Amino acid sequence: MNQKTILVLLILAVITIFALVCVLLVGRGGDGGEPSQLPHCPSVSPSAQPWTHPGQSHQLFADLSREELTAVMRFLTQQLGPGLVDAAQAQPSDNCVFSVELQLPPKAAALAHLDRGSPPPAREALAIVFFGRQPQPNVSELVVGPLPHPSYMRDMTVERHGGPLPYHRRPVLFQEYLDIDQMIFDRELPQASGLLHHCCFYKRRGRNLVTMTTAPRGLQSGDRATWFGLYYNISGAGFFPHHVGLELLVNHKALDPARWTIQKVFYQGRYYDSLAQLEAQFEAGLVNVVLIPDNGTGGSWSLKSPVPPGPAPPLQFYPQGPRFSVQGSRVASSLWTFSFGLGAFSGPRIFDVRFQGERVAYEVSVQAALAIYGGNSPSALRSRYIDSGFGLGHFSTPLTHGVDCPYLATYVDWHFLFESQAAKTIRDAFCIFEQNQGLPLQRHHSDFYSHYFGGLAETVLVVRSVSTMLNYDYVWDMVFHPNGAIEIRLHTTGYISSAFPFGAAQRYGNKVSEHTLGTVHTHSAHFKVDLDVAGLENWVWAEDMAFVPMAVPWSPEHQMQRMEVTRKLLETEEQATFPMGGATPRYLYLASNHSNKWGHPRGYRIQVRSFSGEPLPQNSSVERGFSWGRYQLAVTQRKEEEPSSTSIYNLNDPWTPTVDFTDFINNETIAGQDLVAWVTAGFLHIPHAEDIPNTVTVGNGVGFFLRPYNFFDEDPSFYSADSIYFRGDQDAGACEVNPLACLPQAAACCPTPPCPSPRGCFSTTKRPGMGMGQSGSRARV
Repeated sequence: MNQKTILVLLILAVITIFALVCVLLVGRGGDGGEPSQLPHCPSVSPSAQPWTHPGQSHQLFADLSREELTAVMRFLTQQLGPGLVDAAQAQPSDNCVFSVELQLPPKAAALAHLDRGSPPPAREALAIVFFGRQPQPNVSELVVGPLPHPSYMRDMTVERHGGPLPYHRRPVLFQEYLDIDQMIFDRELPQASGLLHHCCFYKRRGRNLVTMTTAPRGLQSGDRATWFGLYYNISGAGFFPHHVGLELLVNHKALDPARWTIQKVFYQGRYYDSLAQLEAQFEAGLVNVVLIPDNGTGGSWSLKSPVPPGPAPPLQFYPQGPRFSVQGSRVASSLWTFSFGLGAFSGPRIFDVRFQGERVAYEVSVQAALAIYGGNSPSALRSRYIDSGFGLGHFSTPLTHGVDCPYLATYVDWHFLFESQAAKTIRDAFCIFEQNQGLPLQRHHSDFYSHYFGGLAETVLVVRSVSTMLNYDYVWDMVFHPNGAIEIRLHTTGYISSAFPFGAAQRYGNKVSEHTLGTVHTHSAHFKVDLDVAGLENWVWAEDMAFVPMAVPWSPEHQMQRMEVTRKLLETEEQATFPMGGATPRYLYLASNHSNKWGHPRGYRIQVRSFSGEPLPQNSSVERGFSWGRYQLAVTQRKEEEPSSTSIYNLNDPWTPTVDFTDFINNETIAGQDLVAWVTAGFLHIPHAEDIPNTVTVGNGVGFFLRPYNFFDEDPSFYSADSIYFRGDQDAGACEVNPLACLPQAAACCPTPPCPSPRGCFSTTKRPGMGMGQSGSRARV
């Protein structure tokens, strides 16, 4: 090898070594040779922390713990004797504990403790007990306390309801649904096996069909007769769009299930007295059968996308750790503090809500959710579902990280006792998170006379839970804004309820497949808003605008229309009641007799965001069961004896409602009183093709705002540490001028994500009505 060749090889070697060194230098950071990558963010756990000791003030509103639920059940078992049966196996003729939840303390006692340091009110539980094994079966409501070591039990039924609660009003137990299914599948359907095999691939042992309940249960007070629709049991997808056209009216009023009967049969547009009659007419060739295929999980019915996963979606995280804390049921941030929880039947609620340390609301809570359907089959045309009667809290679901809530939200469990003698837990029932809205809360850019920019990117604090009422999912949000506003939102999603299309089907909805009619319905939710605006004594003001004719001052021969503000003090409950569809003042607010710096009464405005359908006419025999639906907004005196606008017993007996909201409105004075605003928000839903496979949340959200109205002297978000301001002669890229210019340093880290769901996507405890397997009659809604 000559010298020239050796020289060339040496040069190539040097170049190669130099290139390798460059690659290594580029690929290494200045941290001692580690590969260049973003460091992990500070290890601040977003998880909720337990109460440090049981005497903390804000535990007043905390839902019952597993230990408290267990203690209450143990005490009730001792007090009610050996005849008490586990509700999970109870027959209608048995005594059983239906549910146990927190008994909220009286407001006066709670405020005395929170504001004046008085001893805390006794912590108590409310137990609902079915007494079926006695000469006059009834439902009783028992208050048990003090917790965590109960020693007394008070029967509150007469005090609250004026007497014993009739037994026919009781909610339907899971075991009762199972017994109905056994009756239908084992005793009744075999009588029409020929028709069912022909139309629906019926197999007596295979049970490829499931049932779904409806409500109300009958036509008059005292009835307990329910229409059940039958559907294909579609594995891995919702059965709800797969109606086979068969519906059965089951009379299950008798305390002995052996005496239950089928009162009427409906099949693909015609009524029959029994399944035996239907089978006989089928054999005689008198039934026009429409064959409905079992679609399985193919097509558009399954939520499993046919598209493979793509790039990861955007992710929000806390570069310097969460800016809020959760201890027990208490949330605290630099601006807001409040307690949160779930009413077992009523749903999400918040208490003792304070902005910058000042209480603005004592309670904001969901009271009820209602769905009213139309159609030409009995299940559809009679359906008026008061979902709170089934249990908006009990049917909350575990939240899936990254879908139901931001991936890095704080997740909190919820404990309950429902149709069982043992407490259960819904894992990750709540999520709490701070979220950048992607929208400026305020901003202005000036190129006129002076040059500057000022703005504030809005971040909000959110508490979320989701109630799944079999086919529909209600997403509940309570949103806390940096300007002192509170936003309450409801979004609906999930599967539509359906019917078999026949006759003039399109008068009642749209076809979404060959054999599926999406039935028209309305959704409504009712909310309790107990505002305490600068104290307990509040007044109600209505403001709007009007155009008033006037002569032009500098040219009197010309006329013009001048806009003015109209103001009216509403002094009675009747004056502050606004029927659905009627005129409602565009500005309605509760105010104190204290003024802000500018002489205006400090107030909070109620701004409703709703596009409700028509309310059920008042001449309907069931309308009084949810008479709150008559009103967009009503303001009444707050009373301890009016804790809720509805009752769980109204679901099964709306004809003689246990609570009629119209009784709250009796024209009492509302001037200078402790007041409650009752808000209704809802919408009309006419299902369409794009509701398959699921209804989307886009456009299906309603709610309301509670907004400061002269409550402050100026916008409190002006003092936010997140604000940005710089002048035209300043360097907007300098950290000391524009904090966002320092974002590469402040956010120069990546989060350490937790497991997607450390306990799995589903609750480890099988709850009544969820995951029933062969039969599904538990609850529709």
